[in-house]
Amino acid sequence: MLTPLPGTDDDAFAAVRSVVSSFGAEVVALAPDQHDRMVAVVSHVPHLAAATLMSLADERADQHRALLRLAAGGFRDMTRVASGHPAIWPDICAENRDAIVDELGRFITELSVVRDIVATGDRSALVQRLEQARAARRNLPTRLASVDDLVEIRMPIADEAGALARVLLLAAEMGVSVADVEIAHSVEGDGGVLVLVVEAEPARQLVAALEASGSHPLTAPLA
Repeated sequence: MLTPLPGTDDDAFAAVRSVVSSFGAEVVALAPDQHDRMVAVVSHVPHLAAATLMSLADERADQHRALLRLAAGGFRDMTRVASGHPAIWPDICAENRDAIVDELGRFITELSVVRDIVATGDRSALVQRLEQARAARRNLPTRLASVDDLVEIRMPIADEAGALARVLLLAAEMGVSVADVEIAHSVEGDGGVLVLVVEAEPARQLVAALEASGSHPLTAPLA
């Protein structure tokens, strides 16, 4: 995750992105506050939730020694992250306090809703929630598609700080994964050509958004 600011130099950003990509990583650009909110949901709250559930089970284990021996795969999967070293978490929670507190509040609210559904025996509401969660879990993104499913987007880009960041942040907000990026600078004038490689299907949405913002993107198959 790279978190450029509006004034981030495009060449510097492209250089850092190129280095990170050369290690085999998929690079996603997000605004800093958006990054903080997202990692609170997918990393920080899950770790705290797993640690809390593990502590709850440990307390019960003092009363029922067979409890942890009964722990099935689901329990082990859900609490796996609780085995991580705790030393880094006080700093993480301090640095991302606001986002973590907000998302913990939402999580507690949702757990309260589930508790009420179970307490009232509302089978249809419970099944609906479980089906929704199942579908969301199945739709978790996987790695990028094959080369045959990728397209190249080319568009003029101004030679000014933040121009590249604005495009990549737009792609991230739309959930479009950018497989590769390049800026071909013009020897004349104050601009260049931005080249993005993305999956074909979401590329159409990104192109429409770029056109709506006043850009003039063109697409072509990569293969």
